[in-house]
Amino acid sequence: MEKRALKYHRGRVGEALREEIETLVEGELADPRIGLVSVTAVHVADDGRSAEVWVNVEGDDTDADTSLEGLEGAREYIRHELIERLGLRRAPELYFRLDRAEQDKARVEELLGRAKKRNKARKDPSGEKA
Repeated sequence: MEKRALKYHRGRVGEALREEIETLVEGELADPRIGLVSVTAVHVADDGRSAEVWVNVEGDDTDADTSLEGLEGAREYIRHELIERLGLRRAPELYFRLDRAEQDKARVEELLGRAKKRNKARKDPSGEKA
């Protein structure tokens, strides 16, 4: 069973990593491949040696692929900056993942809207189903 303090510490480290990576991506990386990227979450592994960085990319799939390539190219620079800024002995190995939660949420809302319209269209003006 995992100790609560260790889980809490990993959560704080993940949030600190997210904030610093967000700052680096938004303002300091000059790679033209990286478009409008926002860091949505960082999940640190149990041993602290690796972390999944979930990013949301504005645009289509080709923009997302290009931005992920740029982030992969800047991985070591980002790790070095994290060590310097957060005072870490060793930064975790970073793995960038595309976060599709916003697109999925929009799709679900669109489908729910369609279903609601379909249900309204099926009803008679008297309020009974046809």
